Amino acid sequence: MHLLVDGFGGDSEKLKSQEFVYKFLDKFPSSIDMNKISGPHVTTYNGPVEQDWGVSGFVMIAESHISIHTFPDRSYTNIDIFSCKDFDEEKALTLIGEAFNFQQTKQWSVGRGLAYTEPASDNVSGTSGISSIIRI
Repeated sequence: MHLLVDGFGGDSEKLKSQEFVYKFLDKFPSSIDMNKISGPHVTTYNGPVEQDWGVSGFVMIAESHISIHTFPDRSYTNIDIFSCKDFDEEKALTLIGEAFNFQQTKQWSVGRGLAYTEPASDNVSGTSGISSIIRI
């Protein structure tokens, strides 16, 4: 299962804080019954477009990974939770919204992981064995 979250608004001080993103990534996995296998890695990014700066963080979990990218000047955040096992998406969304104080979110759920290891019968692949891209 892959939950993708776009958060809008939110607490600007939290979006700027490496410490906040680190603490969130350190505690969040266990709150959705995931198992951290490393400590979070968090850094601040400053690129060629001034408004694109932000805090990025990643934590490996036994089930896969969780990543966060904040864009404080754009009041925008994206969060990915990828797990090879199902988890409570509604609980995850509630905890994320409460932690970041988002004014609005958009979210998508994609079936991926160990429960989805058989190719779909309606997915036609070319001679190379690579299926066409499905846009969501």
